[in-house]
Amino acid sequence: MRRVLYLLLYYIPAFLSVHLNASAQQQKPNVIIIYTDDLGYGDISCYGAKNVNTPNIDRIAANGLLFTNAHATSATCTPSRYSLLTGQYAWRKKGTGIAPGDAALLINPNKPTIASVFKTAGYQTGIVGKWHLGLGEQGIGPNWNGDIKPGPIELGFNSSFILPATVDRVPCVYVDGHHVANLDPSDPIKVDYKSPIGNWPTGTQHPELLKLKPSHQHDQTIVNGISRIGYMTGGKSALWVDEEISTVITNKAVNFIEANASKPFFLYFATHNIHVPRAVNKRFAGKSNMGARGDAILELDWTTGEILKTLDRLKLTNNTLIIFSSDNGPVLDDGYQDEAVQKLNGHQPAGPLRGGKYSAFDGGTRVPLMISWPGHIKKGISNALFSQIDLLASFAAFTGNILPDKSNLDSENALDVLLGKSKNGREYVIEQSLNNTLSVIKGDWKYIEPSNGPLINKDVNMELGNNPEPQLYYIKNDIGEKHNLAESNPKKLAELKSLLQNVKNR
Repeated sequence: MRRVLYLLLYYIPAFLSVHLNASAQQQKPNVIIIYTDDLGYGDISCYGAKNVNTPNIDRIAANGLLFTNAHATSATCTPSRYSLLTGQYAWRKKGTGIAPGDAALLINPNKPTIASVFKTAGYQTGIVGKWHLGLGEQGIGPNWNGDIKPGPIELGFNSSFILPATVDRVPCVYVDGHHVANLDPSDPIKVDYKSPIGNWPTGTQHPELLKLKPSHQHDQTIVNGISRIGYMTGGKSALWVDEEISTVITNKAVNFIEANASKPFFLYFATHNIHVPRAVNKRFAGKSNMGARGDAILELDWTTGEILKTLDRLKLTNNTLIIFSSDNGPVLDDGYQDEAVQKLNGHQPAGPLRGGKYSAFDGGTRVPLMISWPGHIKKGISNALFSQIDLLASFAAFTGNILPDKSNLDSENALDVLLGKSKNGREYVIEQSLNNTLSVIKGDWKYIEPSNGPLINKDVNMELGNNPEPQLYYIKNDIGEKHNLAESNPKKLAELKSLLQNVKNR
């Protein structure tokens, strides 16, 4: 009897210590950002789409908050991603436009990022998917056949498995950590964005080799039967297969979650869908009745569902905060003949908004955004004005971090808005179009500064919102930005013009 008592007294405290420590550690919630590519405000069913069904994405909205007035900072991908990760408007830094596939790293490794904020707070941090923020040292760029750094790991990510740029740009390879995955050293990669390199066929010279024909640009080196932007040769063993990208990166994301299930983690999962070329897995090809773009939305929904199922299986759902959003608005024909226009069938990718990707109109930057954290975020709809640029400061507050230098940050703490504790959104939001035309939204009004760019991008048939005259819209009653009220409201015009100028000068 005394031996039994001794064993109980010896082992119970140790047992309680281990399990209480584990429990305490798990009080720190996991965080996942699912960041999609070119997904419009009207592209998913929880935002009103009728022709396509997205039950997995809708589940995030149903279990949390759906935002009706959330904005990416730019109508194109590189600057939006730069701003999201750094908390600084990309237009403040030269060279942050749409990056070529061989660009050097655009983010200074000494700057705070969302990843470094979480890493400092003791999280395991990982990125999987599209990067498009450059790699390698300034003036040099990436060494595809050696150590590729600095990159995500130098910015606060413990692990990194990325597509270097966009899927329509070379090199068409994955970068795992600091190296191209599966590269054969005897077949080195060469990349050039100015002149043809090597003897690989191009779309211009050999259209008969293409399984997906370009509509404009996108006619250079052919990889996997698809011609790209840029020239490359070598690295055959490392080339991706477009139809398998969603499976590969989803499995990598799932593996990251599994490997870190017992500790707090932050995952930035940047999908390649629904960017061109839209070459989906055979499981989704032809299933949407909306052409390749609709099929890519279904594939994106499956990808999201795999993340959610993994959290359920590992019993992490209630301890994981998930944000789902997009880097900019939608585009149909963005370089390939994939029937996105012909099979639209009444679908409205931007919903009620005017414009889309590249545009100064709200279709370029007002994007889907939803956030779920069961038991902590009350379910519902938020009409609060929100910008993705505030994720850095919000997560710094979330993790108890103090940002080292706020003088160069545009990010503001909007944590209470994200958690549904406040309905008071940002005072104003700044938006950036393709040609760096800036807009400001404050309250129910939007001002677009004068610009001399083209009215329409003829390649993609998109209104760009450029106008040599100032534009002012009362978006509460004119969400489609149809009625320019600049002449009839000079006081409001002057107010917003002054606000934008003050933000520029800061």
